[in-house]
Amino acid sequence: MKFVIQRVSHASVTVEQEIVGSIQKGVLVLIGVNNSDTEDIADKMLCKLLNLRIFEDENGKTNLSLKDVNGGLLLVSQFTLYADCKKGNRPSFVKAGSPEHAEQLYEYMKHSCKKEGYPVECGIFGAHMKIELENDGPFTIVLDSDELM
Repeated sequence: MKFVIQRVSHASVTVEQEIVGSIQKGVLVLIGVNNSDTEDIADKMLCKLLNLRIFEDENGKTNLSLKDVNGGLLLVSQFTLYADCKKGNRPSFVKAGSPEHAEQLYEYMKHSCKKEGYPVECGIFGAHMKIELENDGPFTIVLDSDELM
């Protein structure tokens, strides 16, 4: 599983000219799933994400977590995080999880974050989406479950 986490001042996702998810201060998380990912892996990735201290405190130090700043989550599924560009110029996506498996884990993660009390907004799985954001920093982190486990 891969997360691209961007600390944002605001972000939104639009499908067919309609905003389907929008947050102010918080994180935009692009989520890539492969077929070997499980709910246990998702739980570990979410625990790391939700506890990352990437927001500034009163002294300008990155000491605060998403919960500390009452930040929002904008979750967007993005299979292209598993692009393989080793051969030729056209990416291969064979390492990405099947749509059924990826959607099941995406839904699981959405519900897990909501259950923990986080304000969660989302894109639409499998839709063509347009994402607008103001990256605050810029501050972008890539989490890969292969490096966390």
